Amino acid sequence: MLAPITHILGLTTIVRERMLPVSGKTVVRLNQKVSATDVVAVAEYAREHVLIDVSRNLGISQDAADQLIRCKVGDRLSQDMVVAQARGVMPRTVRVPRDGKVVAVGGGQVLMEVGETRLELHAGIPGMVVNIIPDRGVVIQTVGALIQGVWGNGHADTGLMLPLAEGPDTVLTPNQMDVSLRGSIILGCICQDPDTLRTAAELPVRGLILASMSPELIPLALQVRFPIVVLDGFGTQPMNSAAYKLLITNAKREVTLSAEHYDRYSGNRPEVIIPLPVTDQPAEPRNIEAFAPNQQVRVRRSPYAGVFGTLVDLKPGLTTLPSGLRALAADVKLENGELIVVPLVNLEVVG
Repeated sequence: MLAPITHILGLTTIVRERMLPVSGKTVVRLNQKVSATDVVAVAEYAREHVLIDVSRNLGISQDAADQLIRCKVGDRLSQDMVVAQARGVMPRTVRVPRDGKVVAVGGGQVLMEVGETRLELHAGIPGMVVNIIPDRGVVIQTVGALIQGVWGNGHADTGLMLPLAEGPDTVLTPNQMDVSLRGSIILGCICQDPDTLRTAAELPVRGLILASMSPELIPLALQVRFPIVVLDGFGTQPMNSAAYKLLITNAKREVTLSAEHYDRYSGNRPEVIIPLPVTDQPAEPRNIEAFAPNQQVRVRRSPYAGVFGTLVDLKPGLTTLPSGLRALAADVKLENGELIVVPLVNLEVVG
């Protein structure tokens, strides 16, 4: 059975594809170094379309209307410009209702794109552009520590990581924050108070790394302008030991938060990236792996949600669980030495 994988790695090669949702143009070159907040591609697209029916407005045939239309595909027209004018003693005119771009002409009609918006695609991670995807985006590569989370608020930034957590179960509070943290990325653990997020926004900080967060804070977390990465879940879960040790070891280093929304179909996940100097480039992490003995795993469901352990052995066939259900399962030895039986669907490989 293939296992879901969460990467918590002290050193690896990280390669990420950054793509526009619509056709645009790249604004960086091959082998260019970029920071997480650099714009790598831009696109301009219209939010709406407007159909101008010249034939109906002038009360003439489509062929006659086509002869009177004064614009062509690609023209940019301003509001109230004349699109067509009928001949006669009292000529009737058809004007443009809004600023826009002509995308189709024919059949006595003009189709326009209006409400144009500029979309900027940011690198999301620091590194080097190793491939250009024409009209759509880039591929960026970097080397460093990688810690993946379960939730992000959609922002990205880079800053010096300062720890406020004295342990993996420390609750982050507003009174821990002062102006000395301005412009930094704060390593906290558990966040329950909305004033904590408001204080962080007022300083302002450049990001928050959390183990868990109260689900009631999600709307506020989506409103703030700095990235928030939640590593373990919602509620009051402490930070997993592997991530906590790795982050504390790298305290006061420059880190990048790419707080993407978790999408299991595309593979996008919120991430903490710590660029590190190396002499030899390490291998890329595996994204597909089967369950096997001696793997480090994390339990995904209660009552051991978020707990790490080692997969000791895979149970043969189907195992009858306390709930009465039968499922593929494994023996897992937890960090405290306890041996438990866990359905494979409730496990993920960490590495």
